[in-house]
Amino acid sequence: MIFTRNLISQRRLLFTLLIGIASLCSSGSWATADDSSSSWSFSLGNINLFDIPKFPGVVFDAGSAKIQRHVKDSMKSLRNDVSIDPDIIEDSMLKTPELVKKYGYPSETHHVVTDDGYILELHRIANHGAMPVLLTHGLLDSSATWVMMGPNKGLAYLLYERGYDVWMTNVRGNTYSRNHTKYTTKHAVFWDFTFHEMGKYDLPASINYVLDMTSSKQLHYIGHSQGTMTYFIMCSERPEMCDKVILMQALAPVAFLKHCKSPVVEALAFFQEPLALLLNMIGAHEFLPNNEFITLLNQIVCDDDSFTEEICTNVMFLAAGFDKQQMNETMLPVILGHAPAGAATKQMQHYGQLKHSGHFRQYDYGWIRNHWRYGTINPPEYNLENVHSKVALHYSLNDWLSTPQDVDKLRRKLPNVVGKFQVVNPKFNHLDFVWGMDAQEVLYNKVMALMEMTERGDFNDM
Repeated sequence: MIFTRNLISQRRLLFTLLIGIASLCSSGSWATADDSSSSWSFSLGNINLFDIPKFPGVVFDAGSAKIQRHVKDSMKSLRNDVSIDPDIIEDSMLKTPELVKKYGYPSETHHVVTDDGYILELHRIANHGAMPVLLTHGLLDSSATWVMMGPNKGLAYLLYERGYDVWMTNVRGNTYSRNHTKYTTKHAVFWDFTFHEMGKYDLPASINYVLDMTSSKQLHYIGHSQGTMTYFIMCSERPEMCDKVILMQALAPVAFLKHCKSPVVEALAFFQEPLALLLNMIGAHEFLPNNEFITLLNQIVCDDDSFTEEICTNVMFLAAGFDKQQMNETMLPVILGHAPAGAATKQMQHYGQLKHSGHFRQYDYGWIRNHWRYGTINPPEYNLENVHSKVALHYSLNDWLSTPQDVDKLRRKLPNVVGKFQVVNPKFNHLDFVWGMDAQEVLYNKVMALMEMTERGDFNDM
């Protein structure tokens, strides 16, 4: 019995690793109700890697009850020695608005079109007439990050209970913002963006929309990781937008990456040129897309009682810093049901460039194309002096992406930092800012207190 169980687990791990490779830069295609093919084809860009025979009678239709039943049944058949919490599995399959509704909160979905044609989806926990707050997620993430840990844990719920009108962005290219007025995700031009365009177009469009819908003059802004970087870019490129934010709070702020210790970012920096050449050659434009088949496998392999669960957590820790105490392993199926949520490969290359150069600047196309696009050999630096809104920086000692040294450099560059706050838990990592078990106690309570103090004008009493 033990041998058989271990053999099944080993096969599951191998299967997931193979499909994980295929999913890095291109989503696998699978059967729909009218698809007569007999297998799923998985490819890397334009190169087909392998085919997998279909499971009889299974139709992969996003969000359908059939998938939810199949996930539960599959996990029961593979792991008959554990009981699966049906609520946890359901949460992993529900989209952000459905999660909000499930827990009894008022949910709305809105769409806004950017100046360059991307159609973004905004999610709202509506508290009409209250002060609006806009939450922006990090790299490979989505609006789900603010609610997936559930009421009393997710920052979006806590803000609503504190009396705020909560809005959550989804930047271009993620699970919820994959539409354009002219292009589809199959067009290479759709993926021709980095976080620069998110700051220049996505955030201004989202902020203006929220203010218009709520008839407000200002809002609070809270960003995590890339969600902080895009704010700094927005203010650099369009400083008038800063006037519309009463307080910007940066959770694990990212701008400078010189001291970043993440092996993932280190690899992107070291292999940036050959990686860019390879991805262009094979036509791989999307990085770690979200699809239901990969989600299913992740949930099976990353079940908190599976021996392979350690691999799942360690992969995340390699990118963000190790902190097993703050990782709620029971919630791994939910986390992996929503993340990764997709990004552009060009976006990942830009991260590698920032690490390699140590500068906070626009995308580097090489000196010839730089001269054509920018009029200079090197890409322009972002002007952080333009970020004149009040900014509160929240950082931690064990964050491998947003290190204390780089945060301190950022603080010196910003003209209106009202506070730089270290999370008291020394093991707190980059992902704990949104998924940590004690995030409310060590972080969110302070975030909300700062919001209220700003509204009262009490910063002098800090």
